[in-house]
Amino acid sequence: MPRVSSDHLQARRRQILDGARACFARYGYEGATVRRLEEATGLSRGAIFHHFKDKESLFLALAEDDAGRMADVVAEQGLVQVMRDLLSEPHGGGSVPGADWLGTRLEVSRRLRTDEEFRAKWAQRSEQLTAATRERLNRQHRSGNLRDDVDVDVLTAYLELVLEGLVSHLAMGFPADDMDPVLDLVEESVRRHRSGKV
Repeated sequence: MPRVSSDHLQARRRQILDGARACFARYGYEGATVRRLEEATGLSRGAIFHHFKDKESLFLALAEDDAGRMADVVAEQGLVQVMRDLLSEPHGGGSVPGADWLGTRLEVSRRLRTDEEFRAKWAQRSEQLTAATRERLNRQHRSGNLRDDVDVDVLTAYLELVLEGLVSHLAMGFPADDMDPVLDLVEESVRRHRSGKV
């Protein structure tokens, strides 16, 4: 039997994650049946579950993948940039997977409220984005660009709440074309104000 290259395995894993993202976003966790996952990915159940132990492992890997992609942007440009990318590229590209990501993110939120076992598993994986945001804010604080009258942990929680609010706003289909000034305000609210500047 010929060996499969690691590039091929990575490409197959990406194909599964991309198809599953669309399926979970459209049908929710419970509605994303194995048959629907097969249709969305274009692969058999054997191929899907060769890469992921079960549907929950696939869903967690998907959510973790999305968080990892955003954490990379946060490390370089901050959490507000992730929000700007969501507004400018609602169908994907750049740092965010697009509209399907919104559905998956809302499904994560729903399961966190209703499934204690999922909540425990997610807690182990969800720290990546928070850690990236906190580290970015700490770097900004050390370089004198961040306000120093509010603790970094409070600013981290604040920015994460704004992200969650933006996700809900977009997922409900509200217009996004007037959000840039709001994000300007959010960004300005965490910056250090120097004397002579308003």
